[in-house]
Amino acid sequence: MISQKVTINAKEGFHARPASIFVKMATGFQSEVYLSYGDNRVNGKSIMSILTLGATGGTQVVVEVSGADEVEAIEALSVFIMEME
Repeated sequence: MISQKVTINAKEGFHARPASIFVKMATGFQSEVYLSYGDNRVNGKSIMSILTLGATGGTQVVVEVSGADEVEAIEALSVFIMEME
């Protein structure tokens, strides 16, 4: 398992549109994907779980990935979070 802290630069944070794009990206990987914010850790392949995090712009989330393609997954998902609008 590898993990990386990523800052959400989008003002609105993880709202419905970027959350759905993130889930679509995450499901394209074989690895398990989790997002953590504060004391909450959720499945990164579940839009409802991501929306319950309440991660707003300017906050840091931890992306955790475990599996065969974890390196590719964490790179792609981390870049998406940093660049989402």
